[in-house]
Amino acid sequence: MRILLVEDSSRVAAVLAAGLRERSHTVIVAGTVRDADAALTRERFDIAVVDVGLPDGSGLSWCRNARKSGCEVPILFLTARNGVADRVAGLDAGADDYLGKPFSLDELLARIRALARRGPRWTESVRAFGPVLIDRDRRLVTVEGQRLPLTTRELDLVTLLAWRGGRVVPRHELLEAVWGDATESAAASLEVLIARIRRKLAEGGVHDALRTVRQVGYAWSIERSKPD
Repeated sequence: MRILLVEDSSRVAAVLAAGLRERSHTVIVAGTVRDADAALTRERFDIAVVDVGLPDGSGLSWCRNARKSGCEVPILFLTARNGVADRVAGLDAGADDYLGKPFSLDELLARIRALARRGPRWTESVRAFGPVLIDRDRRLVTVEGQRLPLTTRELDLVTLLAWRGGRVVPRHELLEAVWGDATESAAASLEVLIARIRRKLAEGGVHDALRTVRQVGYAWSIERSKPD
């Protein structure tokens, strides 16, 4: 997974980053709110691990602003303030989980795995991409008003890919989000479902909606329509 670690203590950040990298995660460290904003703009992340106390602002405020701007990355707060009111404030700000200091690396890794299993955080239920309309809550995809006959997993794949805004979603992430595990059977099913989604979209007049990046994953290729 690609993890954004927002921590102003260079010592703490170095220890956490080293531990996460030993578990084969890619870690980008930001020490300030400004650096975190720049990292989110520049790169794609699967999880953000954020210290509440930052030198140029509050992690709570950063989280609220990120959610308002449409950020869907799961956010885990780290803080020494571990009272009930503090946890409630963090969750109300838009965080997905809250871990009080001190904590073990194993617990942090377990929390990260749990957030990854949930998939992305959805901030909007309906999005349009040219003639394609995706309604996550109603679980339907239409092309020019005509409903596409997608299965449950096909719907999950289309929604996950479309909500990533054209960014490539690695195969392992798709497998873990939709099947819960990256088994050989699931990998074979992914190839079949991607082909079926392409065929169904093409039958509705939509071509080249899914882009394949060899040995990496897939991306949604239709640009999102601007609101009226």
